Order: sequence, then structure tokens, then C-alpha cells
Amino acid sequence: MSATITNNTDTIRESIGADNEQRRVIKPFMRLSGLEPLVVRPETNFINVGERTNVTGSKKFARLIREGQYEEALSVARQQVESGAQILDVNMDDALLDGEKAMSTFLNLLAAEPDISRIPIMIDSSKFSVIESGLKCVQGKCIVNSISLKEGEAKFIEQAHICKSYGAAVVVMAFDEYGQADTEEKRVSFSHRAYKILTEVVGFDPQDIIFDPNIFAIATGIEEHNNYAVEFISATRRIKELMPLAKISGGVSNVSFSFRGNETVREAMHSVFLFHAIKAGMDMGIVNAGMLQIYDDIEPELRNLCEDAILNRREDATERLIQFAETVKAKGKVIEKDEKWRLGTVEERLSHALINGITDYIEADTEEARQQYDRPLDVIEGPLMAGMNVVGDLFGSGKMFLPQVVKSARVMKRSVAVLTPYIEEEKLRMQAEFGGEIKSAGKILLATVKGDVHDIGKNIVGVVLACNGYEIIDLGVMVPAEKILQAARQEKVDIIGLSGLITPSLDEMVHVARELKRQEFDIPLIIGGATTSRTHTAVKIAQEYAHGVVHVLDASRSVTVTGSLLNKALKPNFLADIQEEYRKLNDAFRNKKPTKQYLSLAAAQENKTSINWDAFTPVRPTFTGIRKFEDYDMGEIAQYIDWQPFFIAWELHGKFPQILSDEVVGVEATRLFADAQALLKRIIDEKWLKANAVIGMYPANVIASDTIQVTPEQADIAPVKLEFLRQQIKKAPGQPNLSLADFIAPATTGKTDYIGGFAVTAGIGIEKWLDQFKAEHDDYNSIMLKALADRLAEAFTELMHERVRKEFWGYATEEHLSNEELIKEAYLGIRPAPGYPACPEHTEKYKLFDLLNATENTGITLTESLAMYPASSVSGWYFANPESKYFGLGKIEKDQVTDYANRKGWAVEDAEKWLRPNLEYDI
Repeated sequence: MSATITNNTDTIRESIGADNEQRRVIKPFMRLSGLEPLVVRPETNFINVGERTNVTGSKKFARLIREGQYEEALSVARQQVESGAQILDVNMDDALLDGEKAMSTFLNLLAAEPDISRIPIMIDSSKFSVIESGLKCVQGKCIVNSISLKEGEAKFIEQAHICKSYGAAVVVMAFDEYGQADTEEKRVSFSHRAYKILTEVVGFDPQDIIFDPNIFAIATGIEEHNNYAVEFISATRRIKELMPLAKISGGVSNVSFSFRGNETVREAMHSVFLFHAIKAGMDMGIVNAGMLQIYDDIEPELRNLCEDAILNRREDATERLIQFAETVKAKGKVIEKDEKWRLGTVEERLSHALINGITDYIEADTEEARQQYDRPLDVIEGPLMAGMNVVGDLFGSGKMFLPQVVKSARVMKRSVAVLTPYIEEEKLRMQAEFGGEIKSAGKILLATVKGDVHDIGKNIVGVVLACNGYEIIDLGVMVPAEKILQAARQEKVDIIGLSGLITPSLDEMVHVARELKRQEFDIPLIIGGATTSRTHTAVKIAQEYAHGVVHVLDASRSVTVTGSLLNKALKPNFLADIQEEYRKLNDAFRNKKPTKQYLSLAAAQENKTSINWDAFTPVRPTFTGIRKFEDYDMGEIAQYIDWQPFFIAWELHGKFPQILSDEVVGVEATRLFADAQALLKRIIDEKWLKANAVIGMYPANVIASDTIQVTPEQADIAPVKLEFLRQQIKKAPGQPNLSLADFIAPATTGKTDYIGGFAVTAGIGIEKWLDQFKAEHDDYNSIMLKALADRLAEAFTELMHERVRKEFWGYATEEHLSNEELIKEAYLGIRPAPGYPACPEHTEKYKLFDLLNATENTGITLTESLAMYPASSVSGWYFANPESKYFGLGKIEKDQVTDYANRKGWAVEDAEKWLRPNLEYDI
């Protein structure tokens, strides 16, 4: 194996050298910058240009600038950036302003605010003197908005030279000496004329030219205006075909100008217009980044009416949209916040904020309460705990759901953070009652065991317990037994909770239980996680530790279990009942009689999948070896998300999208989905996470019943044997006992078949944001980020598999499947992953990672238990055979375990360790 790794590394170095040669060619992308670069690549999504720092577009901004309150005006800019603006449009065109002074003053102040000035600036003015004053102030590479031919070619060339000398990109308006382009033909011809002057006379790079082909208001009641949006979209398509490196922009709010004052209709019109304009090639637009609706989320009736008007599909489109707009106005669809709760006592306000997860006023209300109470601890033990008790009761009775509870915890933590400095101060002054410590219902230590990196479930349990008054000590992930026990002793905890997702975590939990017994602990142990079960806990863990071992199925049940364990009156009977239940489970397992029949391994291998290899012609991939993909476009990945598992992670169960209208959880599911969409937008727009992937294609043949030999075509890489397992349960006549090896052509056929491998991650860079949320006491967004990263990793896997089928392997080039069909696996071929039901043995992952050089190419590392880090990662094999399908291995007999151990060169005990859940004779 070491020789294989060395040779593979040499090949990778040669590949990297070739990559570096390619990188010396600077591709003609538009490159802009504030403090951070913005590279507009072909795959880049639509770019939002924030419109509110414009005195003609925002009354608030205009008032602040007129009154000279420039520092406060920066808050408008900051809000635009936080709402997703990737470029900031700054305009000071007001008759009452000194435009040049206002522009330079504001841009100089903005430059000192890195959270705003990190994005590029668009200097927007109809006066070139104002633009030039801005060019002298702005840092990075900006955009000038705008220049045009309306004053003739000489003036146009002069202004273009000035812009070029400052290194700016330019927006070119569709004007000429005779007026504004108001038809499709004029839009195209004016733009092409300007393009030729800029590129051939001034020397502009094509990618630094942005055309604004004029977005005009539609649905004004004037018939000739009805086709304006259609003509803009058509002109956009033609301009991009004629001048492909140039960009297209426009002032999106213009299209809905006739509906000003009715934001519901305007926002819908903007989203529908952009949906079609972006498809035609529109690259960016001046919009209020925080006020765009998701196209699919627009009310269907309103969306259809907007489509009719924008695409000019009906003669009465304007009248119908106006009628609808009046009903919107009548219904008062713009809902104002109900702030009546702010009139209550501080105790009532704190309780309301906790129950409803409102953080807006929590710091001020906490401080008010602190001043009214004798001690800061009294605030926690009084109104805060009273509010959290209500939360706990509502959750326990099924009237609150997990996302709401996590939001409540966020409020609680922020309130406690305000009080903590005063509590510490009090400790120094005097030995307070209870030693100056906050009274809690109990102290609980939580940890994900050694070798495992998954902690979403554990974190949720911690939040739920904290909401019920328990003090939580969370040791994080990959925590060895000695650290768990040391912390438990030092912190004098009342309960230890262990979590794990992967198979080896089961044995690690048994080890922790043995260590608790050896070191004479007497505190209860709670077990949870995806691979754990009540039976395994009873048979394997509870037998090792006599002071209480309890399996907890999910977060909602953790409160009841914990309360019973820490209640001195309830604990004896509760543990006695659990121990009796587990004794029965253990006895039943030890004395069980086989309920299913199993074949010998030889008989199972005889009953393999029947494939007519004579009639089969393997499809050769378009390449062999490996290809890596770095910093893949998250916007494209997000389109492949399967949302149903996202809701399951939050313990909201139901099919998506039906769950959004569910009678019980629909309201909260809808809120959760909206929060997820908002955070997902930030992840994408602000590039929080980096997605990397590597895929590999290799010749392969079956050389024994369940062994595939992979033979890389690179002469210096040794062949690799992949060992798979086979179903042993006795099947009905005609049904095969499946193994993944069945789907690769045997070497005896004389045909070269192929297998693929992949490793993808969408979690690079997540730590920074998790640390930030931790510092902000924001468990809700921390859990949300992890859940979204997991969904993005799975979506990236789906996307890459589609590209493999249609492009890189090319065995399904004509495939056209919807996202729903992809989720239902309606495609040819499969992508099983080591550790999953068809190939549950994790150590084959070593071979996969070696073949792909996965760690170097993606940043994914393997723990000692073969969990992948970042946790939001997926790896596996590609099978192309049309007969291949997903299946579960199920239980296997000892003869196959022995055979597998021999093939791997292991002792039988090692094979049993890795195959624990699949052993028919053990658990």
C-alpha cells in the first residue's frame, strides 16, 4: 500500500504542475473588489446591487444625507450588505445637495467600515463630476454608473478614458445623441456601437463593460408600455450572444414603478421579472437585496398575474393586476409587528421574549430587571427560569416544537450573558448564597465519543435540557474516554450523556461504560445517536455498568429521562424499571431462536444477481484517473437540496413540501424553512463555506465472488482490491442474494468494466461561523448552519453524480430528471458509500481515499474511527451498470465474517468489530 501511495503522490504532483501551467492563463472574468475580491465567473449567480444608498431610492437615506448625518447613513449601507447586496450603489443626485462633496464624504466614511467596504462600490450619478469625485475616494476596483453616447462620441471617449485610468468597470446606458433606446432593436444597436468604441478606441477589456439596456415601467395603462419588459429580456439575450464577455445590468425597481406604495405586488413583479431576465443573460441588477421573494414562494395567483404583465401575455393583464393590487391593499397584507407586549412588566416581557424566541429587546429588558432585583442571580432564578419553565411545559405537551425551543434557548443565553459580569463581580465581593453559583436542576456532561464528529443531535439535546434548567457541559466531538471521566469528576456532574453516529462509536460507548465501572463512578449514563438502539444499550452497555444506563431516542424524551434520574424520589423506581426492561431485552437476545433462515456463504454466492455479460458492453468514461473541483458554486449546489431530512434533523416529521401546510407543525415548519432560506442565502452570497470534490474513474473487474480489482491505467499505481459483502438471508425463489460485486463484469468475460469513486464536502470553513454563533450565544443558527451544511453536502453529491452520469462517464447523456426524480433515485446507476447499508464496513474508505488522494484534493480527513471531517462530507463508489441498485446487507452469518476477515488479512475479532450491527449472532 505504501508504494501505491508514493506513486500516486508523484502522479498528483505532475497533475498539480499541469494545473499551475493552466493557472498562468488569466481568464477573461470581470474582477471587482472592495476590501475583498468579487470575481464574476460564468457560473456566478445573479449579482445583487444594493439600491438603498441612493438619495432617489430611499427616503431615509436621502433625509440622513441632507441633514449631514453621514455616520447614521452608513447603517443603511450596512443593512444592504447584511441583506445580501454584493455591490453597493451610491447615488447623491439631489438638487439640494452638493453632489461632489456628499459623494466624497460618504465614500471616505464608508472606507473606514470594513464590514461594508468589503464589497465593491458602484458610483452612480448623472453628473460626471460627481462620479470623478467618487473615483478619487473609493478603494479597490469599482463600477461607474454610468456613461453613454448621449453627448456624442468625443465626450463618451473622454469619460471612458478617465474611468479606465482609475481602473473602474463601466455601466453603459442605452442612449445616443438622439435619445433613449426604447425598442429591442435600439437597445442592441446602441450597445454594440458603444462596445466597439470602448474596445477598439479606448482599449477597455470586454469583461469590464456592463450594459444597461433600460428597464422601463410596465402596466402603466399606456398600451405601448406593455411590451417593455419583453423587449428588455429579448435585447439582453441578443446582446449576450453578440458580446458574450460583456455584462447586463439594470434598475429592477423601475419595472414596477406604476405600483409604488404596494410593496407586496412590487416585490412579486421584481422576482418574476428577474426569473426571466436572468435566464436570458442578465448578470446583475440594482435591487433592494432584502426585499426579493423566492419565485416559487410567490402566491400562485399573484405570480401568474405578474407573468401575464411582464411577458405581455394578455391584453387585460394590466387591469387584472391592478384589480389584484387593490385587494392586497384592502386586506392590508403588510403585517406590522404586534408590539403590545412591550407594555407589560419587565417579568412579562422577559417571559414573552423567551416563549416567542424574540431577541430584539432582551439585553435592555435584562438590564432593567437586574436593576429591580437585589442580586443578578435573582433575575435568572426568577423571571428567566419562570419563562423557561413555560417553554419546557409547552414542549413537553407538544404545543411547542424543537426549532422554537432552540430559539428560546438563544434568548436565555443572551440574557444570562448580560448578567454574568455582575455575577462574577458579586462572587469577588462576598461569598454569596450557593457559593455564588446559579442554582440549576442538575449538571449534565455531554460528549460525542472518540473518533466521531457528528454532533447536531447532541447539541439539540443540550439546548432542550438547558431550557429546562439544567447546566450543560458540552465537551464537543471526538472526546476520548479519559477526558470524559476527568471532566465528569472535576465538574461533579450528575449525568453523563454520550452520542455517536458511526458504527465504531458503539464499541467506544462500551469502553466508556467499562471505564466508569473501573474508576468507581456511580452517576447515570445516557446513550443516544443514530447508530445506537435500546437493544444494543441493554445487551452491550448496560451489562458493563450497574449505576444506570438509559437509551434516549430523541431530544424530546431527554427531559423526562433526565428529570427521573435526578429526582431522588423517582430515581430508584425509574432505574429499577429500566434495568428490568433491559434484563428482559438481554435475556431475549441471548436466548433468541433464529426467526429467519440464512444460506451458507457459498450458497449465497451461487444465488448472485444474474446478468447477461455476453450482451453487455461497458461504457468507457470520458477520462480515467482523478479530477478535482475546488470552491464549487454553492448557488448551483443549493438547487439540488432534498429538504425533507432537514426537517427530520429538527424533529419535525412529514413530507416536503406538504409539511409546510401540515395542521400540527405547518406554521413552525414554514418559519423554520424561511429562516433556513435566509441563512442559506447568506452562506451562498457571502461565501461562508467552501465546497470541494474529487472524482475518479478506473478500469475494474471482479476477480472473486465478492472482490473487485481496480486497475488504474497509470502504470505506477498498483491495482487495488475492493472487498464487498453479500446478503445471506434466504430469499424467495428467483430473488438474488446481492453484493455490489455483482454489478461489475467478471474478469473471465474478457471485458474491461469500470468503477468510479468520489469524495465531496460542503463544510470547509464552517468552524469560523460556528465559533461566532457560539460567542453570540446563538445555538439556533449554529444548529441551522450545521443542518444546512449537511444538506449542501448531500446536494453536492447529487449534483456530481448527475454530472458523472451525463458528462464524465457519459452512460446517461440523454437523462433529464427533475429534482424530485433525483431524490427518488430514478436514475441509472448507484453511488453507495462505505458505512451505508450495501457496504457497511468502513475501512474500505481507506482504499477509496488513497485512490482519490481525497484529503489533499478536498481537505476531508478521516478520524481513527473513519468518520469524515468536516462532518458535512460524503464519499463513495459509482456503479454504472443498469442492473445496479441500492440494497441493505442485513444480517450475516459467521462463515461470511470469517471469509471477510481472511480476505482483509484480519483476525475474526477485528471483522466482528467493524461489522457489529450486521452480525446475526451478536449485536
